[in-house]
Amino acid sequence: MEFGNGTGRLGGLRYLPISEHGLIGDLRTAALVGTNGTIDWYCCPRFDAPSVFASILDADRGGSFELAAEVQTRTRQFYFPDTNVLITRFYAADGVAEIQDFMPVVDESREADRHRLIRRVICVRGTLPFRARIAPRFGYGAEAHTVHVQAHEAVFESPSLSLALTSTAPLESDGTDVWSHFKLLEGESVVFALDQINERVRPRACPHAEAEEQFEATVRFWVHWLGRSRYRGRWREMVHRSALALKLLTYVPTGAIVAAPTTSLPERVGGERNWDYRYVWVRDAAFCVYALLRLGFTSEAEAFMGFLSERGIMRGTGPTGPLQIMYGIDGRSDLPEAELRHLEGHLGSAPVRLGNAATKQLQLDIYGALIDSVYLYDKWGQPISSDHWDEVGAVVDWLCDHWDQPDEGIWETRGGRRNFVYSRLMCWVAIERAIRMANRRGLPADIPRWRRNRDAIYRQIMRQGWSAERGAFTQGLGDDVLDASVLMMPMAKFISPTDPKWLSTLDALSKDLVSDSLVYRYDPEASPDGLRGAEGTFSICSFWYVEALTRAGRLEEARVAFEKMLTYANHVGLYAEEIGRTGEQLGNFPQAFTHLSLISAAFNLDRALG
Repeated sequence: MEFGNGTGRLGGLRYLPISEHGLIGDLRTAALVGTNGTIDWYCCPRFDAPSVFASILDADRGGSFELAAEVQTRTRQFYFPDTNVLITRFYAADGVAEIQDFMPVVDESREADRHRLIRRVICVRGTLPFRARIAPRFGYGAEAHTVHVQAHEAVFESPSLSLALTSTAPLESDGTDVWSHFKLLEGESVVFALDQINERVRPRACPHAEAEEQFEATVRFWVHWLGRSRYRGRWREMVHRSALALKLLTYVPTGAIVAAPTTSLPERVGGERNWDYRYVWVRDAAFCVYALLRLGFTSEAEAFMGFLSERGIMRGTGPTGPLQIMYGIDGRSDLPEAELRHLEGHLGSAPVRLGNAATKQLQLDIYGALIDSVYLYDKWGQPISSDHWDEVGAVVDWLCDHWDQPDEGIWETRGGRRNFVYSRLMCWVAIERAIRMANRRGLPADIPRWRRNRDAIYRQIMRQGWSAERGAFTQGLGDDVLDASVLMMPMAKFISPTDPKWLSTLDALSKDLVSDSLVYRYDPEASPDGLRGAEGTFSICSFWYVEALTRAGRLEEARVAFEKMLTYANHVGLYAEEIGRTGEQLGNFPQAFTHLSLISAAFNLDRALG
C-alpha cells in the first residue's frame, strides 16, 4: 500500500494508515490519535463542527497536534483497561515514556461549556527528550488564525473559534504554530490541555495535580459505564471494546448517535467513494440501540427515543415520507453536500466532502430499522408513551400506502431507484413489529389493514425476490444479482434460518460474495451503483454472515469466520467501514455499523455454542 509521496511530519510518513489510530472523545466530539502520537483529526466543539486538526485528510493543510520523542523509538498503543483513555508508549534506547490522551466527560453542573482535550506525557523509565508542535488549521484548513503566547499559555483565535493551549512546559511560537521541546527524567511528566474558549470560558491551566484528578475521574466514568454490561461471553474484550466505541459515537446533549466521527476517509484509496458520516443515520442509530439494549445499556436507547420524539423525527412531511434517512446531531434535516477542493484527501483520495446529498434519497428500509428498535425498547427498556405510539401508527399507516415503490436502497446507490428486496424486507419488519406491539399491549391500530400489507410484502418477496435460476433471494425483484443485505432475512425473522430456500441462498452468497470470511456487499459490475471504482469487503456484512451461519446451525463455520474477522480489527480493537484486498482498513473510522454487528454476532454465536 502506498503512503503518499515522501516524508514529512516528524520525519515520518505523510499519512498513517487509517487503522493506525485510536479514538478518544467526550460524548460531544472525538479525536483520532495516531500510533506516532499525532492527533490528526479533531472537530471542536462537536462531531459535525469544522475541523481543527485534519492532517488525516491533508498532511500539509489540515493541521495536527504532534507529540513524539526526539530520538528513534518504537511505539505501542493501547487503551487503559475498560475505558476510552488511550495510551501511546514510546520505547527508546535510553528510556520508556507514554502519552495518556483523554477528554474528560463534562460535568454539566460545573463547567458545561468547557470542552477539554488533555495530553499527559510521563517518563516511566530512564530519560527521553520530547517535542510537541501544535498546528491548528481552523474551518477545515480554510480560516486564518492568530496566536498569542505567554510562557505556558497560547491562545489561537480564528473568526469562528478560539482555543487555548496550556502546558506545564514552556511554549514558543512562529506566529501560526506553537511548539515545545522538553526532556523528561524517570517519574517526570508534562501536561498539555486544549480548551475551547469564549466569553464564558476563559483559559485555565491544567497543573499536574488537576491532570491526575481528571485522568482518574475519566477512568472512573468509563469503568462505571461499562460495568453495566450484561455480556459475560467468550469474546468479552472485543464486545466491550465495541460497546465503548459505540458510546463514543453518542452525542449526549440530544441523544443522537453518529455513524462515524470522520468524513471522507476513502472506501478505495484514490477513488471518489468518500462520504461525510458525522450525522445520525436512522438505520445505523436504530441498530446501535438494538446492540446496546442487548448488552443492558438502556439509558442510551432511552436518550435516542428522546431524540426522536423531542425533534419530531417521526412527524416529518418531506418528499420521502415521515422520515428522511439521516439528520444532524441537533435534529436538523438540511445537510447540503459540498466539496472542500483545497484539501487533497487521505492519500490523495478526493473529493473531501461535507454534508451528504443522500438525505434526499428514499430508503424505505429505514422504517423497519427504526420501528424494530422502538419495538425492542418497548420490550426490553420502557413501554413507549401514548404519543410515541401515535407516531408509530402514523408511520405504519404511511408505509402501508407507499411500500410498493422503488427506492435507492440500504447502500445509497446513486444509479437510480430500483425495487430492492432488502427495502421490502424491512417494510415487512416495520409493519410486523408494529402489529406485535399493538397486540401485546392492546394499543389502537388498524390491524386488518396492517396485516394485509404485511402479507402482501411477504408474498411479493417470495414470488419476485426469489430466483430459481440462482437458487437464491436476490438484490432486486425479478433480477438475478446477489446482495449481502439479504443476510438479514433470518435475523429479521422473515424466514426460518433452516428453510431450504434460505440455505440455498446462503450457499449462493458464500460462493459469490464471500472471500475467506470477508463479505462484499454486491458486485458493482453486475449491479452498477452510479459510482466509479471498486470497494473493499463490507464489515457489517461479514458479521451478518457469521450470524446467518450461526442461525443455520453451521456453528464450526460461524466460529471460524468470526475469529477470522476479529483478526482484521486494528491494534486497539477498532474497525473502519471496509477491509481492502491486503487487509487494510478503508472508509470512515471507527464505524458504528461494524461494531454493532460484531456485538450481535458474538451474542448469538455465544448463545448457540452454549
